[in-house]
Amino acid sequence: MAVKRRLFCYHSRQSPFFLAKNGLTMAMRFCTNCGQPLTQEIPPLDNRVRDVCHACGTIHYENPKIVVCSIPYIKTARGIEVLLCLRAIEPRDNYWTLPGGFMETKETTEEAAVRETLEEAGCAVTTGALFALMNLAVYEQVHLFYLAEMKEARFAAGEESRDVKLFTEAEIPWDRLAFSTISHALRYFFDDLKQGILENGRFSVHTIDLSR
Repeated sequence: MAVKRRLFCYHSRQSPFFLAKNGLTMAMRFCTNCGQPLTQEIPPLDNRVRDVCHACGTIHYENPKIVVCSIPYIKTARGIEVLLCLRAIEPRDNYWTLPGGFMETKETTEEAAVRETLEEAGCAVTTGALFALMNLAVYEQVHLFYLAEMKEARFAAGEESRDVKLFTEAEIPWDRLAFSTISHALRYFFDDLKQGILENGRFSVHTIDLSR
């Protein structure tokens, strides 16, 4: 039986969204290596407070999570259309988004973009160049967006999507987009498209630092 992945409840007090909103961090209490209590201190040759286990000597480092998304697009009789997913999970249930999610171990960023697109939108794509990089330091995340050309207009909603649909720029539900990163990625995409930058492949990777 398939199991939906729910890493955190958006409203939970242990959710990174709740903690970041309230200026808090989630501290570990016990070592995941040996189970003994941890202390917070600055280790030798370091300059940041870490969770340190004096029982086994393990220093627990916290690093940003990598979120990889695709911008699936296809040329139709109506012009260039982008594939969006209507979310079926929190956070932002019932809002539109681009396919994406946390990168898994032992996969490249491009492989993650292809996998997430297939899982959430039932769509096979060929990834192009890295299109955008967005830093969300408050959520301890980095979001990457890859251009992803659809091989054909075949798609289906995955378990984490209520619906999947193609949109022209004029049809994008801007006020119903799940996250600010999605809005920025789509605006970059259509702006570059208008300028002919995407067609000649000479675009620069878009970068931005976001606080929400």
